[in-house]
Amino acid sequence: MDESKLMAKRMSWKKVSNEAKLLLIGIPVFLWTIIPVYHLFLFAISGRDSATSGRLWPKEPTLQNFETVFMQKHYYLNHFWLQLGNSLMIAVAVGVITLFVATTAAFAISRLKVRGGRTVMNMALFTYFIPAAFLAVPMYRTMATYGLLNNRWSLVLAMVTIASPYCIWVLKQASDKLPWELDEAARIDGATPLQLFRLVYVPLMVPSLVAVGTYSLLLAWNEYLYGFLLLSNETDLTLAVVLGNFLAADDSPWELLMATGLIYALPPAAIYYAFKRYMVGGLTAGAVKS
Repeated sequence: MDESKLMAKRMSWKKVSNEAKLLLIGIPVFLWTIIPVYHLFLFAISGRDSATSGRLWPKEPTLQNFETVFMQKHYYLNHFWLQLGNSLMIAVAVGVITLFVATTAAFAISRLKVRGGRTVMNMALFTYFIPAAFLAVPMYRTMATYGLLNNRWSLVLAMVTIASPYCIWVLKQASDKLPWELDEAARIDGATPLQLFRLVYVPLMVPSLVAVGTYSLLLAWNEYLYGFLLLSNETDLTLAVVLGNFLAADDSPWELLMATGLIYALPPAAIYYAFKRYMVGGLTAGAVKS
């Protein structure tokens, strides 16, 4: 009896020790992450003269910056709502198209065993060895050749190209875990490949589909470099590119930049937390073979 109590006490101390170690690591990481966000918010609610005062809290907090942004009262924000709409349209289009491409490709490679499918997937993944910044100029040249420059669809196609290899790989890994007995049973019942895809594959892959769809949408939402290169008309720009234009001024309105940045950060944060459980489960599906 004494031995069992001793073991329980040791296990309790071990648990406390492990939790203390996690806190020692977690608290600095949390502070390192939250401090820039806090300063973003601090600048957003500060006036023009007090934004860079160095105070931990503004002497006179104000929402005037948000009114300036929403009412488009600054010349950098003349098309704020249109550019926010551009970002939304491009992000949603990238998410939908990438999801369609990745889902059908993963189904063909994993379930239909299309000849050469794995080779094509691996070749696509090989492009990730090249930094995306290095591919920007060839992408620019390609879009110019096909007359797509200064067109929002050029950015959509570029981001689909970047996001698809990883999404195909994730869905293929998750698809490999599905039992083959389901496919065989469906084929015995006379199901065609299209019916197998629609009635068996897609319903079972929902967590992974939501994960890769969210991933590609957020990737497009936050993209700056390709948007800067491929788009030039103010009415076609995304808000991510417009935020960069603030820094071109000799006397940048930091309070407006931070207010706009905070507004721009809210939709992806909401999307991520809405689908967080799918993101964690879907992106790691297939990582461990049973």
